Amino acid sequence: MTLAGLALIGVPTNSSGTVDGVARSPAVLRQRGLAAALASHRGFTDAGDLVLPGPVPVRGPSGLLAEDALVAMIEQVAEAVGLARGRGWFPLLVGGDCPVFLGALDAVQAERDRVGLLFVDGHEDAWPPRLSPTGEAADCELGLALRLFDAGLSPQLRAVLPRIDPADVVAVGPRDADELAAAGVASLDGQLGALIRPSELTTDRYATALAGLPQPWWLHTDLDVLATGELAAVDYPQPGGLTWSQLVSLTATALATDGCAGWSVCIYNPDLDPSRDGADAIISYITQAITASSQQTKSLFGN
Repeated sequence: MTLAGLALIGVPTNSSGTVDGVARSPAVLRQRGLAAALASHRGFTDAGDLVLPGPVPVRGPSGLLAEDALVAMIEQVAEAVGLARGRGWFPLLVGGDCPVFLGALDAVQAERDRVGLLFVDGHEDAWPPRLSPTGEAADCELGLALRLFDAGLSPQLRAVLPRIDPADVVAVGPRDADELAAAGVASLDGQLGALIRPSELTTDRYATALAGLPQPWWLHTDLDVLATGELAAVDYPQPGGLTWSQLVSLTATALATDGCAGWSVCIYNPDLDPSRDGADAIISYITQAITASSQQTKSLFGN
């Protein structure tokens, strides 16, 4: 990835149908100096935060909370990413939560029908909407992008969703297999181009998976892929997870790989981070990954 033309876009959304929690992430990261930290890169543009409609925290016809706000968010993100890419910029979306990448994929798919997704997340996020214990689209967004649930979705939601082939998705970091099995929800393991759990993450396997993505492809980072000891300010922590060092390395490799069309970073909840140490660590992660993308080492994960 070239550092020229980086465009920061904030997406203050929360799939719980509220305006607190992760919806406050873009504002807090700005307050802690994210834009200033990125401004040293040639051609940096701060495109501001999207102004989203107020959500209503009730389940809609598809079984998801605040569906009207979800549809509007996807549409606005698609417009913002399409505009950024049309100007030759590399969009960096800061959420909010994971459904922001649905709009990004939709924008990239407007350029070329077949697109890929590198999905770095501690969860598979393919719960059927009506089975989701929370009703949040953040439980379901990968399944929505794969169009696994179309028969039960409202026409309005179906109309704004991208459509991606499972073979064109690489998932890195999920560790919720036991939770899915206990709930009787099918895992995506064996259905995607690759699904690499933390214990399976090696330099060679990751490189092979990246090489199999069609171009262009989108990079999505859900920060709950990290171990809780690395970042506690997430809504749904789990045992295990990656270190900051691992996440920086795999992100830098992705950014340096041909075909990366943009990047989303989500799931930081500043309400759980009164000291703002988590915010500072996230800013460090983003800037380190961008810098390291041009300074790749031979072995990423020490193996």
